[in-house]
Amino acid sequence: MYLRRCYREKDGKRHAYWALVESYRTGRGPRQRVVAWLGAMDAQGRMGVKRCAANAGAEQAELFAASEETEWVEVDARGVRVERTRRFGGPWLGRTLLRQLELDRFLDESLSRGREQVPWPLMAMVLVLGRLCYPSSELHLAESFYEHSALADLLGVPAEKVNDDRLYRALDALLPHKKKLEQHLQHKLGELFDLDYDLLLYDVTSTCFEGEAKGNPLAQRGYSRDHRGDCKQVNLALVVNRCGMPVGYEVFAGNRHDSTTLEEMIRHIEQLHGRAQRIWVMDRGMVSEENVEFLKQGGRRYIVGTPKSMLKRYGCSSCLAVVCCRRRLRCQSER
Repeated sequence: MYLRRCYREKDGKRHAYWALVESYRTGRGPRQRVVAWLGAMDAQGRMGVKRCAANAGAEQAELFAASEETEWVEVDARGVRVERTRRFGGPWLGRTLLRQLELDRFLDESLSRGREQVPWPLMAMVLVLGRLCYPSSELHLAESFYEHSALADLLGVPAEKVNDDRLYRALDALLPHKKKLEQHLQHKLGELFDLDYDLLLYDVTSTCFEGEAKGNPLAQRGYSRDHRGDCKQVNLALVVNRCGMPVGYEVFAGNRHDSTTLEEMIRHIEQLHGRAQRIWVMDRGMVSEENVEFLKQGGRRYIVGTPKSMLKRYGCSSCLAVVCCRRRLRCQSER
């Protein structure tokens, strides 16, 4: 096989083109036949021919003179498009963080396996990574984010297997292990980041539901921070340490006042992590006579935002009462 350069006269001009020729033997001697007409060839074609000639031997390579011409290929940008893009960085980083926290091991050991098509530990990881990378509802995770992320490749769960019903059932499977999960995360985070829990901040917020929420007994009408008094809601109570790392949470009925949740939440945290010389920090919404008495009896230290009308009832010897003024904060003992 070799390359042959051919010429043709047309309109008074001489044109060159290439042919791929094969040499073979016959009874009457060697003969040649054209295997393919290569034409004039563009830059990309010439590069390909050069490689073929180089592989065929030095003799064929000499057919091409050395050239200083830059090798390039023309591309029509209007015909180029990007398809099936996937968000990879966030899911990959989240997967790495879960391994550092040994959360994958905890889920494998805690969640039982049955006849489900996708194991509950994997679905729980889908929930965690979806909330970490793009906080949204389970419905949005199933219908949009999961399909456009690299989670299917990282976890091995096809997109068609992830739907809102399966995600909700995964939450039901995870809920009984809430306390063990909180303890596990606090232990691992303490090891990785050397966190301290000497000062804890406690607050309550609410989230509302669209619809009647008949299946949720905690969904009740109450003070709505979303200004949606027409909707039922639940109250979410959260405890964090001084750097904002969550320590524990609870869900309360939507019609409960913030102050009625304090004792229950403190006992929950002490049951999980034991009693220590902590300082509890709360706003004035948590203040009531019963709560202050509960904190005093337990010898707990606390900082609360106290309404002005209640200042004379307490002494600074047993608590640190902070007055939330319009322009400044000052201790009760300075008044």
